[in-house]
This record gives sequence, structure tokens and C-alpha cells, in this order.
Amino acid sequence: MSISINDVARVAGVSKSTVSRALGGGPVSADVRARVEAAVRQTGYRPNLMARRLRSRDSGLVGMIVADIRNPFFTAAIGAVEEAAYRHDLRLVLCNTDEDPQREALYLQLMHEERISGVILAPTRATQARLEQLQLEFPMVLLDRAGAGGRYDSVVLDNAAAAAELVAGLAAQGLVRIGGLFGNTSSTALERRDGYLQAMQAAGLAPDYREVAPGAEAAAEAVAAWLAGPSRPQALVASNSLLLAGALQAVRAAGLRIPQDLALAGFDNERWTELVEPGITVIEQPVEDMGREAMELLLARLRSPQQPVRKVVMRGRCIVRGSTAVGRADPG
Repeated sequence: MSISINDVARVAGVSKSTVSRALGGGPVSADVRARVEAAVRQTGYRPNLMARRLRSRDSGLVGMIVADIRNPFFTAAIGAVEEAAYRHDLRLVLCNTDEDPQREALYLQLMHEERISGVILAPTRATQARLEQLQLEFPMVLLDRAGAGGRYDSVVLDNAAAAAELVAGLAAQGLVRIGGLFGNTSSTALERRDGYLQAMQAAGLAPDYREVAPGAEAAAEAVAAWLAGPSRPQALVASNSLLLAGALQAVRAAGLRIPQDLALAGFDNERWTELVEPGITVIEQPVEDMGREAMELLLARLRSPQQPVRKVVMRGRCIVRGSTAVGRADPG
């Protein structure tokens, strides 16, 4: 006997549309979601994803859901994805979550309702934690943030290696008090924090880091307080360009010289990092390549839904500039 979504709705005591929202990651209460998931297990229901994909391919629409459209990384990634979509005669539907899981759930539901052919997603931490439980009726590729599990294709940077490279370069010049500044909303920042910790341990140094909201204002406030405290670092590594800009603002406001009083390094080769004096040492991410690769993975998944899941890990390029040219620093 064939089990339908109506059977799940009956067992869960909710409407068919509520079941659809719950399985698609849409906005439902935790109690309702638990009841629906229990009903799915009880009935053995399996959504007919293939049939839906065949219907939705005709829409000519692909979705992209980013975590923070103000972050230059995502701005550049959007451009690369849009260009690739245009070359394949597809239209792009863009959503920005501002790192809000509720908005993210609403946008995933929107993709469902608009019969999107597939989605490229930079997930929030909350959604990453339940990726394996999502019952989406379209293929999805994760960009920048893959998380645990292996259900979805993904394109990421080797974040730990990149952060470790920055730390190693500073430690090689004799700096010992190397601070880390990391965003508190994404797995990308966590991976960079882990790379920082591994490199500090390898160098025999004591880590000292802060986790803040991933914006320039929060970074400036955190660094200002840090610099005014008793354990002022000799160097700072920031996990994205917004944090890097905020750190630079705080260092300048404190009247400190870069790199004589404090060395500074971070992620993303934004134009301003080269134009300021001295230039800032950064990890340049292959962001356009990452966006194009994400679209290629999505197209491949649409063509061959049963192919093995792929995870593409790209390397960053360290661009050394004057902000870390300190020579042999006095460890005192």
C-alpha cells in the first residue's frame, strides 16, 4: 500500500500543508515538527522527490540563500553564481538571512512554493545542525559552510589551514601574544578558530581569542576593550573582512602603530586592504571559483540526482603585506 503525505498528516493530527512545511524546513513549532517526524517514521512515508524535481526543472529558477549580503565574500559569490546561472539560461532568486534561522526557514519554504529547481545555501549554525533531517524537494549545494554529515554537495575553503598559515607567519617573526578574533554565528569562523588554536599549540604559544557578532562595529568594540586591558596582544588575526575592518578601526582609535605596536592579518583580499597604509596581510579566497563550482555541482545534481555526493575543498592564497612586517619582535 502506497503511503502519502495525507497519511502523515492524519497520524500527526495536522494539515497536509503543515506536514509540507515541517518536512521542508519551514516555520512550524518544535512540537509540531516532532509530531510530523514521528508520523513519518510510523508510516514509513518517503516523499517522491524525483517526481517533484522533474516538474520543478521547468521553472528555470535556481535559488541562493546567503547568510549576510553585506559581507563582501557573499557579494562576490552572488555575482559568480548569477553569471553562471545566466550562462545556463537560468534565473536566480536571491535571499539574505542575516544569520537568522527563522528567516532561513521561511526562505527555504519560499523555494519550495516557487518550485525552485535547486538551491545554493550558506546555512546558519542552527540549520547546519539539522541538515540531515531536512526533507527538501529540491537538490541543494552548500557554499562556504558544509558542516557535519555527507548528504549535500558542498564547496568550502580549507579554513583551518588558512588560519594556521596566518598564525605561523606571525609566530615565525617571534611574536608570542597572537590574538584571534572570530565571528560567533558560522561554522566557517569555528573552523578558522580551530586552525588558529592548532597553530598556536604547534608553536607552543598560549591562545587568546574573542568571539563576536560578525560585523565591523562589534569587532571595533571588542578590540578596543581588549587593547585597553592588561593583556594587549602583539598581533591580531581576524576571521573575515568585516571583523578585520573593525579591528583596524579600533587600533587606529587607540593611537597604535601597525605593525610596530600591533601586527594585523585576516581574511578576504578586499580592495581597501591593499590601499590602506600599511597594506594588510590577508588570505585571499577563490570566491568566484567557489561560486562557479557551487553552480556546476547544482547543475550536475539536477542532471544526475543519484550521483555520489561531492565536497570540493579549495585553498586560499596568503598575501603578505606591511601589516605583519615586524621582524623579530620583543616577546616581553
